[in-house]
Amino acid sequence: MTIHKEGFTILVITILAIVALNGVLYYFFGDQRILMNISFIASTIFFLLILQFFRSPRVITSIDSNLVYAPADGKVVVIEEVEEKEFLKENRRQISIFMSPINVHVNRNPISGVVKYVKYHAGKYLVAWHPKSSTENERTTIVVENENGISILFRQIAGAMAKRIKWYVEEGQPVVQGEEFGFIKFGSRVDVFVPLDAEICVNLNQKTKGGKTILAKLKV
Repeated sequence: MTIHKEGFTILVITILAIVALNGVLYYFFGDQRILMNISFIASTIFFLLILQFFRSPRVITSIDSNLVYAPADGKVVVIEEVEEKEFLKENRRQISIFMSPINVHVNRNPISGVVKYVKYHAGKYLVAWHPKSSTENERTTIVVENENGISILFRQIAGAMAKRIKWYVEEGQPVVQGEEFGFIKFGSRVDVFVPLDAEICVNLNQKTKGGKTILAKLKV
């Protein structure tokens, strides 16, 4: 299992904390075998939970300029027509993916193209499925224009637990479909805004895999 770079520091801190805690317990209660066994088992489970959160499986995406891939693992919680007011200034179909703490939290480019817009917004930490989280929570908005001149806007949104949004792209940078553009730590949401004439290929409550699940087919 490959571990994402965002997890290295947290994993080291977790190991040191677990060693220190168990060391203190052993010093004071080393003769209480049941307590020490419980502590060891609980520490192991806790570490494995943190470890699985930062797993980063390799994803091979078939590049296709007519397709919009899911940017994240998770579950589709919104498919609706909305007015995108930040950059596109037009009605779009919004597809939102909720990422639980047990999902892979790597974020991947839904299309290939050139980054036209990147902006970070400080904000609240409403639960990720709250209707206002898309516009009021801490978030990062990214717009990529593909070779056919179609722009796709996608937005990383922090949730009640996720307060660490990372993005690795900047305006003017070419990006490749399926490659990483960011990471969100500990539960979150990603919104994707596709043209109204795009064919939606997912349903509500459907589970997605970043870089593998097709969200929509674009009309050229």
